[in-house]
Amino acid sequence: MNGQPPKSYLVESILVTLFCCLPFGIAGIVNASKVESRFYAGDVEGAEKASQEAKKWMKWGLISSIIGGVLYGILMLVGVAAGLSQGQF
Repeated sequence: MNGQPPKSYLVESILVTLFCCLPFGIAGIVNASKVESRFYAGDVEGAEKASQEAKKWMKWGLISSIIGGVLYGILMLVGVAAGLSQGQF
């Protein structure tokens, strides 16, 4: 077998699981763990597909975390502004 297996995105998926979005990160880890085993079993196409799936879930987890953080920040600002306008602070 020539070459190296495709990028697995395992480290990235673990970090997304720990710091961003648990469900999407787990899906990334599951797919990332299939990359090398499929590649060394001779299933290069399956390894590529698993790599692409791991990348997709890792990106979705990161994006959803960023969107959630921005929405949380906006809601906090709205809440503080509402409290200030009612003289509660």
